[in-house]
Amino acid sequence: MEKKVHITEVVLRDANQSLIATRMPRSDFEDILETMDQAGYYSMEVWGGATFDSCLRYLDEDPWDRLRFIRSKVKNTKLQMLLRGQNILGYRHYSDDTVRAFVRKSVENGIDIIRIFDALNDPQNMATAIDECLKAGGHAQGTICYTISPIHTFESYVELGKKLESMGCNSICIKDMAGIMSPQVCYDLVKALKKEVRLPIYVHSHSTTGLGPMTLLKAIEAGADGVDTAISIFSGGTSHPSTESLVYTLNEMNIDSGVDLKVCQKINDHFKPVQARFLKEGGLNPSVLTTKIDALNYQIPGGMLSNLISQLTAVDKLDRLDEVLEETPRVREDMGYPPLVTPMSQMVGTQAVTNVLTGERYKLVSKEIKAYCRGEYGASPAPISKELMEKALGDEKPFEGRYDDTIEPEIPGAKAYLGDLAESEEDVLSYVAFPQQAEAFLKERREKKALKVTYSIQEVE
Repeated sequence: MEKKVHITEVVLRDANQSLIATRMPRSDFEDILETMDQAGYYSMEVWGGATFDSCLRYLDEDPWDRLRFIRSKVKNTKLQMLLRGQNILGYRHYSDDTVRAFVRKSVENGIDIIRIFDALNDPQNMATAIDECLKAGGHAQGTICYTISPIHTFESYVELGKKLESMGCNSICIKDMAGIMSPQVCYDLVKALKKEVRLPIYVHSHSTTGLGPMTLLKAIEAGADGVDTAISIFSGGTSHPSTESLVYTLNEMNIDSGVDLKVCQKINDHFKPVQARFLKEGGLNPSVLTTKIDALNYQIPGGMLSNLISQLTAVDKLDRLDEVLEETPRVREDMGYPPLVTPMSQMVGTQAVTNVLTGERYKLVSKEIKAYCRGEYGASPAPISKELMEKALGDEKPFEGRYDDTIEPEIPGAKAYLGDLAESEEDVLSYVAFPQQAEAFLKERREKKALKVTYSIQEVE
């Protein structure tokens, strides 16, 4: 086999996030990590995205411990994470000192490749993270968030690719978070980038619309250096194309992925009962496993769709999902066509839910969208609608310039506040990223340690 293609396995991050709202605890995968390390993957996406928040909020896990544990078991395969640029792993912009410390600690704790994106495709919002990743010795993968709108063109994507190359990125990823990039468009876009940019090109897509497997195959035909897939039991629907199916196809085409299908069988067998449990207990809604061609209109990514379903189910309004799906592109247009990726996807989706359930558009506007309208997330791709600006800000004028320059360093204050509750710099970063969740977690950890000491003393006595 002459041609080689890298495979990134995403079951522990994006498949987990897209299908089961990132509720997979460490106990579900700890026994299979060493086997996964022998599969021949180029990398394993194991961290970042919503995993950090979910560990603290739902799983009672220290996300840093989770990463270190994975690193201790995975010796041969690169570990990869998804980072939201200036948003790191949260839902707002953080100070530059926080971004730099978070990136540095991610590399120190075991991450090799950081896929860095911005929800607005604004290079300014990725610059600090890219710079620090390179300084820390990590692989900085700059990202182009693919979306469809009147203002997103091949020319704009190629220009972004050239800009990311000039910023020092080691590779570029085309991130199709909603699975809406057609096979032909993907082929043409990869070709266009390959012509203008000298960096390796990776393609990330979902199976939401049914296009994903074909899109990845055309990406490879166009010269893409690598693609993302999910082990088959956690593939399909709002997740990703199946690892085994693509590897089998590439073998037939005499293209070497380096992935061993016999090892994949063992990995898949491990995750079968995990998937079955989530189906039985309701953590995996069967609706996310079906092909949704309407997503070509709504452009809703997998994680966003599962969150919308969760929000509506929680208030017993799932029957209004179609109304929310119709409202979502209208909200997006009002916001200036931001790509529907975290945190924009959550912001747009939540506002669409609010608009539908209140029966009036923008009767209530979230604080995050108000901040977006003020310019705190960077420049919107297109102008925000007058109606939304008035409802969100009233007479207030939006911010001009780089908002992040106005954010005071956050780490010193967090250290002072936490005191000895924080046992490491990682604890401080957890608190800065998610104050409420992290503080509760750290206090509970201290109480557990105190109880353990008490029991130990009693045993000695």
